[in-house]
Amino acid sequence: MSNHAQTAVLAGGCFWCTEAAFEQLAGVSDVTSGYAGGAKGTANYEAVCRGNTGHAEVIRITYDPAKISYGQLLDVFFDAHDPTTLNQQGADRGTQYRSAIFVADGEQRRIAEQKIAEHNASGHFSRPIVTSIEPLTAFYPAEDYHQDYARANPHQPYIQAAAIPKACKVREKHAALIRQ
Repeated sequence: MSNHAQTAVLAGGCFWCTEAAFEQLAGVSDVTSGYAGGAKGTANYEAVCRGNTGHAEVIRITYDPAKISYGQLLDVFFDAHDPTTLNQQGADRGTQYRSAIFVADGEQRRIAEQKIAEHNASGHFSRPIVTSIEPLTAFYPAEDYHQDYARANPHQPYIQAAAIPKACKVREKHAALIRQ
């Protein structure tokens, strides 16, 4: 890992699923489940599950830009969930499951806007992308039991039904980016 690690904060539904999809990528050194979009006082699972905190379940990806670019991470992001459904991924419903890119600066915003435009123009999805681009004001790590949840609980029914298929889809569509 270079001394110039960068981070990306993405919301693509349940953080257990998105974490599993991204931790297999070469150049990614850490994926942390957490919350973004709301206040510090409501950055906990119980409050976020109520759906009225402004938070989304997110992952913070720490990566080496010499090995994987922010744009490549966004390409994986768009394939790791359905960015055309508003406030929903599968059976998970509510604003806490929204599709969002939390940008830390103007360059991340520019790349995110470009990727959304490219995907919409390509016809890759049958409906327009509804992913929001939101300023990253803070990232709050989720409770310890949420970290590496899919890896620690591979036989849990939700992980079997939702997280593993997403990780496999990413492995198939982005084979060149998978850690050897």
